[in-house]
Amino acid sequence: MSEAGILSVVTTQPGGPEVLTLVRRNLPALRPGEMRVRVHAAGVNRPDAMQRAGNYPPPPGVTDVLGLELSGEVLEAAPDVNRFAPGSRVMALVAGGAYAEEAIVQAEACIPVPDGLSMIEAAGIPETYFTVWSNLFIRAGLKAGETVLIHGGTSGIGVTATLLAKAIGARVITTCGSDAKCRASEALGALASVNYRNGDFVEPVRALTDGRGPEVILDMVGGPYMQKNLSLVAEDGRIAQIAFQQGSRADLDMGPLLFKRLTLSGSTLRARPLAMKAALARAVEAEALPLILNAGARPVIDSVFDLADVQAAHAHLEASAHTGKIILKTTACEDRTV
Repeated sequence: MSEAGILSVVTTQPGGPEVLTLVRRNLPALRPGEMRVRVHAAGVNRPDAMQRAGNYPPPPGVTDVLGLELSGEVLEAAPDVNRFAPGSRVMALVAGGAYAEEAIVQAEACIPVPDGLSMIEAAGIPETYFTVWSNLFIRAGLKAGETVLIHGGTSGIGVTATLLAKAIGARVITTCGSDAKCRASEALGALASVNYRNGDFVEPVRALTDGRGPEVILDMVGGPYMQKNLSLVAEDGRIAQIAFQQGSRADLDMGPLLFKRLTLSGSTLRARPLAMKAALARAVEAEALPLILNAGARPVIDSVFDLADVQAAHAHLEASAHTGKIILKTTACEDRTV
């Protein structure tokens, strides 16, 4: 491997964690609105594993280097970038390229890293908090006093949704895959957590809501969960679908959508236009960041791996034994937060 270029993570072919490899790549010249950032840390997310397996290719024109969120220090900014300058600490949502020593980011999709927030913590915010804020609060309109059911309570998304929902005064119920995960979810603020491996979650959750069902459901499972969600959610309820880990197809009775006056929404983040990402970044900065800093909604860091140990990080993600965020750090990162 040539010593020229930036150390970066790509896949040699679709497959498991073993196909992840370190290569050296040269970054392109900056275009208007862009910055070159020395990466300190990057979040590891399910979409990264999907891309590695060949099921979630980057949008046209986007680098094949993995990674959707990062924290780092601005090294260079295009002449039209006014908010940030070399030396600025930023967290960034990117369409690819975060698993690297340096990355190109769009300034409008960045948030400054405030004092009191570590670079490790900041790396776990853009993809997960942007996704949760967009789907749970903007699209599904979760409010204080309402009950939300969050599937996958100890995943990065599940933990983030639990913390933010609790911070605004909503009641949280989660589903998890083991009794230990259920207890971990409850320790993070869930009113109750249901082990889906012990049986159907519908009736236990209905009982926990005095028969009415939760006002909001956040689901990344899909498949057989879609009919159950329609059956369970309260009248005038909202279901936010953010992924299909068990498939996007199901034989559905859509009657409840009409009879209960439901709202079913879905969205992805990666391919959204920059203007939409920029608006979401400003909303997260204005509304979610104060909850992160002052209301107990800081990222929960499960584990931190060196960039060179990316295969181990993905194996840990695949094992689904984590609670909260898995982070990769580069040699530029001096923070030791775990």
